[in-house]
Amino acid sequence: MIDVSKVAEPLNYFATAEEKCERAMSDRSHSMANKSIEKMIQGLNILIVDNNTYMRRLTRSMLMNLGAKSVVEAADGLAALEAIRTCDPDVMLLDWDMPVLNGMEVMRIVRSPGVFPRPNLPIIMLTSRANRSYVVEALRAGANEFLLKPTSPKALCDRLMSILINPRPMVKLGEFYVPQPRRMPVVQELPVA
Repeated sequence: MIDVSKVAEPLNYFATAEEKCERAMSDRSHSMANKSIEKMIQGLNILIVDNNTYMRRLTRSMLMNLGAKSVVEAADGLAALEAIRTCDPDVMLLDWDMPVLNGMEVMRIVRSPGVFPRPNLPIIMLTSRANRSYVVEALRAGANEFLLKPTSPKALCDRLMSILINPRPMVKLGEFYVPQPRRMPVVQELPVA
């Protein structure tokens, strides 16, 4: 007699041939999607900016496991600005708390069209600042995405895919140059009497 509790997938044991085929097709499509995601990430030149050597190494390791081939590191804001000019990254992962220039100062400089050469560079703010006010401040300053440290490879991959698959055009909102908000406020015109 078979002990069903010891079977890895008890539902699969009783599945019909059609259900098994559907599951195999689903597994194949997930595998194909993963390969497609890995190919997209392979083509990226990614800049990691963090003053913590361990966090840079951990983030680099996650990116390499996701398929990244080109990862550049900078330990502070000035080094980040120089790396953007010389390495031409496709995406920047930026820490908030750094010496010399902090992440918000770096973002304000980068998001200066006409002053800085790469104002449209996608930026993922990767920080330990968890308060909602920091998230709002980072997004208002021009971050495309926000990730809380420590992060997971899945969350990092999701943010990268968001930038790659659904890129948002940069727009001027007041004094800020930011990615177009996902939900633009609806402005209703009042009828003229």
